[in-house]
Amino acid sequence: MNSKVTGIRSFAHWLIHSLAMNQLIDFFQYLLNSEEIIRTGGLVLISLIIFVENGIFFGFFLPGDYLLFLTGVFAGTKVLNVPLWLLMTCIFGAAVLGSLVGYLTGHYFGGRIQNRKDSLFFKQKYIENTRSAFEKYGTSALIVARFLPIVRTFAPILAGLIHMNFRFFMLYNIVGGAIWVLVLVGGGFYFGEHFPWIINYVHWIVIFFLGITTFTVVKGYLNARKEGKAEKVSGN
Repeated sequence: MNSKVTGIRSFAHWLIHSLAMNQLIDFFQYLLNSEEIIRTGGLVLISLIIFVENGIFFGFFLPGDYLLFLTGVFAGTKVLNVPLWLLMTCIFGAAVLGSLVGYLTGHYFGGRIQNRKDSLFFKQKYIENTRSAFEKYGTSALIVARFLPIVRTFAPILAGLIHMNFRFFMLYNIVGGAIWVLVLVGGGFYFGEHFPWIINYVHWIVIFFLGITTFTVVKGYLNARKEGKAEKVSGN
């Protein structure tokens, strides 16, 4: 009798665990599906994702560039029935506020982040790649970083960590956010309004942006690795 009860309990525990894992996987798949986000979540969810992706360190995996472009496309074809001015204002505000939170996080908790061990949602190489971008582009890296996946998430955190002048940070934050939103959302809206058939090729748009993202990340990793080897050689 006891063995049967134990078996039932084990099965129930396994079933609950499996259901929880399936729900978690479905949730992450939903977050990565830009078309589904736009259709079901609307402007509120789009703005929330952009806020997290632009400065909360665990949000680096969320869609950014192609979410903005597809949002513009869906607005241009009226699938997302939101005025362009409201759409761009909300996304711009979310991007700027997200980066501001990232800056404050780096400013006050930078030491903990630097000493944080690698995990599923965080790798020290993300910080190093972002630092390389700062060294290459200077303070204007905050503008360039808007178009660089992963770096976009960690750039404001690093700016806070090195205690960049707050007024300069906000200037580049606002300018970079405005350019990012104008180019991607505005560009997507233009294509959606003038070439509405483009909505039938959403998957190709996503593949295109993912290709750019993959290329950028791999290139950044290889450059950082190359520079690391060069430093070791010069040190010896």
